[in-house]
Order: sequence, then structure tokens, then C-alpha cells
Amino acid sequence: MGDRYIINGEVYRDGSFLPETVCIHGGKIRLCAKEEAVSGGAKVTDAKGLKIVPGFIDIHTHGAVGIDVNSATADDLEKIGCFFAGNGTTSWLASVLTDTEEQTRQCIREYRAYAESGRRGARLLGVHLEGPFLASGYKGAMPEELLRKGDAELVEAYQELAEGGILYMTVSPEVEGVTEMIPVLKELGIAVAMGHSGADYATSMEAVRRGVTAVTHTGNAMRLLHQHEPAIWGAALESDAYCEVICDGRHLHPGTVRLIVKTKGVDRVVAITDSIMAAGLPDGNYHLGVNKVIVEGGDAKLASDGVRAGSTLTQNLALKNLLSFTGLPLEKVIPMLTENPAKLIGVYGTKGSIEDGKDADLVLLDGRNEIAAVLIGGKEWSMS
Repeated sequence: MGDRYIINGEVYRDGSFLPETVCIHGGKIRLCAKEEAVSGGAKVTDAKGLKIVPGFIDIHTHGAVGIDVNSATADDLEKIGCFFAGNGTTSWLASVLTDTEEQTRQCIREYRAYAESGRRGARLLGVHLEGPFLASGYKGAMPEELLRKGDAELVEAYQELAEGGILYMTVSPEVEGVTEMIPVLKELGIAVAMGHSGADYATSMEAVRRGVTAVTHTGNAMRLLHQHEPAIWGAALESDAYCEVICDGRHLHPGTVRLIVKTKGVDRVVAITDSIMAAGLPDGNYHLGVNKVIVEGGDAKLASDGVRAGSTLTQNLALKNLLSFTGLPLEKVIPMLTENPAKLIGVYGTKGSIEDGKDADLVLLDGRNEIAAVLIGGKEWSMS
């Protein structure tokens, strides 16, 4: 039998909350009937009044608690994961901002060093490369001198170094050579997103046909929709691609969030943070990759030109904001932080929902949707 039971809670499954018991054995989930007897000697958590949901998955984040992914060591990555765990994020991807080849390789090596040793906190599932094949006109915080045309051989080399750990990549469809290499990225096991782009509608839709399955921070650093030229944003809304959304109330107006959710449906929206090293820290001076960033009132902007540069958002706050912005019930919002990102990056077989045999990554929420407890691999998270 199991070594832990969570009883008397409401378990999120198949779009609704059910009065079930969650049994955890060997870090995996086994669902039980509510009336099933608890085996002797097992640890029991009484979740009366609580809702049990899958652990949150953040597939786009550049750091937190004073650590920037582009310069992070394996130990630093663990510190980010520990911070995330306290906010309900049980799995994440390290988003590497466009950088030199040498530094990008170093980021990948640190990810491998992290992956090859036992670590605490949220589980780092792999790497998200945001660039370098991006459009200079929509570069945002990307260093323009490091942007380049499509180069599948470079990505193959990165993926070999990562031992398959690059799970997600952002590209601009209009950049020379990018559209042609999208099928190659898919063959490498990389989910491809389009963003930082001024692509027209036809080019964007062709990128989707070739294998793009997501849109990076929808509505930000991209050409906007026009009635005569829907552009990349129009393609994002019309296609079946997942749409990343940053729900901090700054990157997207609440009405825009509602529009995206209503247009795409709750099964095609992914709530990300796009957080930077300032997440979890007070206002002040920080950096994002090679850029100097000033955070005022929690709003991160480039010191050079005032362009917004990531966020200080955490996924527990993103959940609350989504509920507030959309007016949807909790059971409709949960997939945007769990099931959808898991499906997008290809880890739904083990994560993203509460099912028999899946990893016991769980979040317990109280009646105000505050985090009451977090379990990672069946073990209750604690900083101690």
C-alpha cells in the first residue's frame, strides 16, 4: 500500500473537484475511493476544506531571488527552484535569454550539472531557449548584436550538449532560415513557439503548419492585429497554437486576458511568469541577461529605454489574477497552469494532472486559493 494518504479533500480531476483520497507510494499517485481504509503506519494528511490540484508548471522564467538564469550555477538553479516550490510551482524550465554561444553552452552545462545530482525544490525539467533567431524590430530585452538567422546545426549542437534537455524554443518566423528549420527542431524533441516577431499573417500561419505549437508571451513583443493584416497576433488567436499569457496586470489588460481565453478556450492558454531575478525581492536595480533592469512598483523595465523586461510575477499570484480577470471558476483556470504546459512541452505522461501512476506533485489550496501545502514527488515541501 501507500506510504502517505491525503484524505477529506476535493481532488481536481477531469475538470471538476471530486471527494477522493490520494494515496502516494514511491513518489507516485494512486487514487482511492473516499471510503478506502488507510493502511497501518501510513502518514495521513487531513485536507478537510482544501482543494488538491496538480503542481504548477512554469515553462517561461528567467530567474528569481536575485538569480538570473543566464549566469546561474547548478546551485543557483536549485535556489530558484526552492523559491518556486513555496509558490506552488513544482516543475519549471530555465529560460535562457539570447546570449553568446559560449554563455549559452555554459547555461546548458549548468542545467546538466543540476539534472545529474539530487536537488531540492521545484524540479527543473529542461531548458527553454528564447532566441537567438529573433527579429530585431521586436527584440524587447534581447541584445540585438547577438540575434541571427536560422541555424539548425547550432540548435542540434546545443541539444546534443543538453542531452535532449532543450524542450522548448522561441523563434521569429520571418527571420531568414527559421521557417525551414521548424520541422528539424520538432525532430530534436523541441516544442517550437513563435514570438519577438513582426511576422505577417501568412508567414505566421505557415510557421504553424510547419510545426509551431505555441506563441511566446502573447501580445507582447509582437506585431499587433490590424483588420487588414491580422499579423502574428491574428494567427495566434485563430490557430490551435497554445498562447502564453503573463497575468500580472501589466503585460496584458484584464480585458485582453479575457479575450484570449474566450477566443482560444481554456485548453489552449498557458499561464507563465516570464519572471526575472527580481521576483521575490523588493524594487531596485537588477539585470536580465546582459541588460540592466530597474524595478519600480514591481514593474521591471530596461534601464536603457524603459521597455518592459520580464516580470516579478509568481504562479500563485498568476492563479489569483486569472480568477479575478476572467471570473472563471477554479476548475476552469487550473489547466492553464498545469495540464496545458505539460502537454505543450511533452511531459503530460508524468505531470500536469492527478492520475494513477503520475508524479505526486500536488498543491493544496484553501478556500481563498492560498497555498496550504505543496508536495513534490510525494514529499511535503519545506525550506528546512
